[in-house]
Amino acid sequence: MEFSVVQGDIAEQSADALVNAAGTSLQMGSGVAGALRRGAGPELNEAAVSKGPIDLGAVAVTDAYDLDAEYVIHAAAMPHYGDGQATQESIRSATENALAAADERGCHSLVIPALGCGVAGFDLEVGARIIGETIADYEPASLSDVRFIAYSDAEYETVQAATAGFRGGD
Repeated sequence: MEFSVVQGDIAEQSADALVNAAGTSLQMGSGVAGALRRGAGPELNEAAVSKGPIDLGAVAVTDAYDLDAEYVIHAAAMPHYGDGQATQESIRSATENALAAADERGCHSLVIPALGCGVAGFDLEVGARIIGETIADYEPASLSDVRFIAYSDAEYETVQAATAGFRGGD
């Protein structure tokens, strides 16, 4: 399985599945969720909310609507409504469950953001290392292309450095 780090807006990526950095309510607010909601149209938020709430670390899958993907995998790495922050375990579980959900649907490509590291308040370098390790340890059934996406220059540099050992230092 190819594992790379890319920079850009997740809503502009083309893949079988895009991962949303969700809270347990699945209400799509700002950050990654806001970008995906704006790109997909209002139906995405409605579909996500209809599947919530979910447990911390769990995922829910919806159609991708107007995005260039088949699915959006909503990975709940953080509690919602200000009742706590993401943890190492919630980030690891959300990442594992997102990878498994993509595999269960026969996806070949997946784009995943820094789950739990934006508005959820978890340290980006530590979170990126957890996500990178989880991706590297994952045994795919159909996934062959996993892209860890970072939005800003600073985020990209941090994710690149934190995951280099898991990607072979590309």
